Amino acid sequence: MSFDTLLYEIRGHAALITFNRPEKMNTWNATVAVELSQALQNAQADDSVRAIVLTGAGRAFCAGADLEGGAETFSDRDPEDLDNAGRNQRNVHPYEIDKPVIAAINGPAVGVGMTYPMLCDIRLASENAKMGFVFTRRGMMPELAAHLIVQRVAGFSNAADLLMSGRIFTAAEALMMGIVSRVLPKDDLVEAAIDMANDYANTAPASVAITKRLLWQGLDSTPQEMMRAEGQPFAWLGNQADAKEGILSFLEKRSPEWSLSVKDIPEDFGSMGSE
Repeated sequence: MSFDTLLYEIRGHAALITFNRPEKMNTWNATVAVELSQALQNAQADDSVRAIVLTGAGRAFCAGADLEGGAETFSDRDPEDLDNAGRNQRNVHPYEIDKPVIAAINGPAVGVGMTYPMLCDIRLASENAKMGFVFTRRGMMPELAAHLIVQRVAGFSNAADLLMSGRIFTAAEALMMGIVSRVLPKDDLVEAAIDMANDYANTAPASVAITKRLLWQGLDSTPQEMMRAEGQPFAWLGNQADAKEGILSFLEKRSPEWSLSVKDIPEDFGSMGSE
């Protein structure tokens, strides 16, 4: 599988996707957006892939938008286009994939290089990573639902500080605020993320997919709404072979052999995947 701006490889049950423009600090352009969407959908379609790791080649994760357009970089954008700068509504984001997506932030991550990993399920960072939602310092504003997700993750006050000031913050600060869940030495980061991804082989694919969908739906749900949303898939899973296999493999002290894939989930559960 070949891309112009990404590397894509399978490591066990993990798909490793790497921004591969190190000479430009992995800055984001329209090609990156389209290829990243394609790579995510490829991983979604591959039943052997249980989770996805996203990282950057060289010293940066993603240093924001490519500014080759100069002063006109952000001009003439269609307000109906939810994914500007080459990211359009046909592209798929990490939260829409029915498998865990782990961002391994190996270095500088600013602008879209920070809002995009907020769409991932889990974020890890290297000790030397510097991050920033720098939009207001460029006369712009955050996008990709950052106004919702950052305050849910880090709390309103922290989100207000980070999004309005556009300041750069450290991996240690990100850990304290919950922006990332672990900070590791740079040399250990990607392998730790791949190990985490491969551990999902011990979980039932359909169970993980439904859990992920409900987690993202929970950003805008009440407890009562969530309990109603949980009811139908819980009852369905309880009647599937994987529920029996999960119990028997535990009692028999062996690795589970799952029968279902994400493709087996009934459509009327709703889908956050590609259409």
